Amino acid sequence: MLEVKNVTKVFYSEQYGNLTALENVSLFVEKGEFVSIIGPSGCGKSTLLEMIAGLLKPTSGDICLNGQSITGKKGAVAYMPQKDVLFPWRTIIENVTIPLEIQGVKKARARQEALALLPIFGLEKFADHYPDMLSGGMRQRANFLRTFLFRKELMLLDEPFGKLDALTKMQMHKWLLTILEQLKQTVLLVTHDIEEAILLSDRIYVFSPRPGTIKGEVIVPLNRPRTQEMITSSTFIEIKKTIIEFIKGLT
Repeated sequence: MLEVKNVTKVFYSEQYGNLTALENVSLFVEKGEFVSIIGPSGCGKSTLLEMIAGLLKPTSGDICLNGQSITGKKGAVAYMPQKDVLFPWRTIIENVTIPLEIQGVKKARARQEALALLPIFGLEKFADHYPDMLSGGMRQRANFLRTFLFRKELMLLDEPFGKLDALTKMQMHKWLLTILEQLKQTVLLVTHDIEEAILLSDRIYVFSPRPGTIKGEVIVPLNRPRTQEMITSSTFIEIKKTIIEFIKGLT
């Protein structure tokens, strides 16, 4: 579905001159896959997602979706950035229907469609609440639903659980695994969390420090549906060791 071809991104500033964030990166995501990217801070992971989302243009290379170039084009994929994007003055139902309104869906129909999905996302009791009335985990569920309602084949997630405490993150992983089984969504995730990447993913790309390049690709042969009990399995531990060895080799 997604193919990133030899993408390089160079930023320029008067103070530092040229700064290469990514260099000759090529990767792919098949339909229905969950693929993760892990790597050190500043290696260009988020920059890559912004280029796939059309928010930035690569200095060189191409990005294709279903065989068609989407380089520099916005709106081809759904993108959930690190920053909380819920508007505090809008209720949860008003927030999650924004993508449908952008697409020209009438408000009444958009509300009806979103209300039908609220139970799947565990938000049926919070439709008319404001974001500051919800916990961090619940706000992220609303962010996920809003991203999903862009109704794109590919969803980009930039460290969606990075600001959550360990217990809330564990609950969100369990919830997301259930959601993914129902929705069959194709996902590309950026994360610093090795266990998170293994638990959720079919494949994992390991990035080097800046300039970011792909130093390894790890297949995750765990059966689906995934469960958190798999974290203690010998297969899971061996995959984790493999990724750690990749990362140790980069330092």
